[in-house]
Amino acid sequence: MQPVKSWEITTITTVKDLVRAGKSMPGAMLPILHGIQEAIGYIPSDAVPIIADELNVSQAEVHGVITYYHHFRQEPSGKRLVQLCRAEACQARGADELVAHAKAVLGCDFHETTADGEVTLEPVYCLGQCAVGPNMTIGDELHARITPEKFDTLINAKRVAK
Repeated sequence: MQPVKSWEITTITTVKDLVRAGKSMPGAMLPILHGIQEAIGYIPSDAVPIIADELNVSQAEVHGVITYYHHFRQEPSGKRLVQLCRAEACQARGADELVAHAKAVLGCDFHETTADGEVTLEPVYCLGQCAVGPNMTIGDELHARITPEKFDTLINAKRVAK
């Protein structure tokens, strides 16, 4: 048996605290999962049995919720989360070309992280800026009217600003 690392103990303690704090809420699973992801950055596999036990549901049910919603990550994300809008309005304004360009530039697909660990690419299904699409976010920053050239400029600026 391998020794437990201190970050694992911290992670497990955080998960247990969040589950206990939220389990009495109606529809507790989603707020708990959001809280864990916000605190840790993803939903670690070790959290599933803890959530299931505390909410008196099966581990399969917890896993099903995690995998159903694209928002939840089961692996740590890169240092920067890039979301590209996939809604119809952005698609009508050139999002498909932007997606192909972003995947080629970053060398990864949706739900993946670049080889250098810098960027995780995720789809999002509306950023609420339909008239000025295609849109994307880098972290919490919203960017509109994204062309492949503008994408390159924004990504390069973020990579330089480490």
